[in-house]
Amino acid sequence: MRHQTTKRRAGPPLAAGAALAAVVAAAGMPAAAEKLDSALENSERAVEDTQGSQQRIDQLDAQAQKLLNDYRANLKQLEQLRRYNQSQRRQIDAQERELTSLRQDIDNISSLQRSVQPLMEDMLDALEKLVAADIPFLPAERRDRIERLNAIMDDPEQSPAQRYRLIVEAYQIENEYGRTIEAYRGDVTVDGTEYENAEFLRIGRLGLVFKTDDDKVLKIYDADADAWRDLDHAFMDEVKTGLRMAREQIPPKLLTVPLPAPEQANEQEG
Repeated sequence: MRHQTTKRRAGPPLAAGAALAAVVAAAGMPAAAEKLDSALENSERAVEDTQGSQQRIDQLDAQAQKLLNDYRANLKQLEQLRRYNQSQRRQIDAQERELTSLRQDIDNISSLQRSVQPLMEDMLDALEKLVAADIPFLPAERRDRIERLNAIMDDPEQSPAQRYRLIVEAYQIENEYGRTIEAYRGDVTVDGTEYENAEFLRIGRLGLVFKTDDDKVLKIYDADADAWRDLDHAFMDEVKTGLRMAREQIPPKLLTVPLPAPEQANEQEG
């Protein structure tokens, strides 16, 4: 019974202590809540700060990457410009060498003109002698060409290069006469008789024949006698064929016309 009595007495103090603890806990709850809220706010601010820092880091990284790409692009462009400048320098060096050469040519132009002028005069004189000694084909045309060249030689507005070019062209024309045949019309006087608009056949520089339209006159030039002589009318068909060939009316073929045999130049020793 004592024991049970003792248990009953111990009951009230325990209940009082639990109640006191509950009161204390209840009293401490607002402070803990405030601390928890504060901790949560701090945590949220920390997260926000961390996110902002990460954004700044990302921006800085993007800027750094852009700067790196720009730097690499600039390096590549710099290399291209360096190679381009080297190429331009080589061209400039070549142009400077060419300018130096041109200046030397300009300095020598006076001496060149002094040497070329007599040469052109000799060439023109030789051309005039050639035409005079040749068989008399296209006489007016060839004389007019030489007269024009003589006038050009005295024309101060014509450059030496232009004069030389025209003389060379005249030589080329005369050279072509030696390996072509030609048909043309012209006037000719033989033994006081003038034949107007006669039909001529030139065979290289070896033969020159003309006939009248009525076929009554057929003559060939004799270079040894420096005169025209009659040509046998048996050659009339051949002459007509040659005229048609010269006009390219028929294909080329062999002609039977009395021409002087080619002469071999004498070799002179010395």
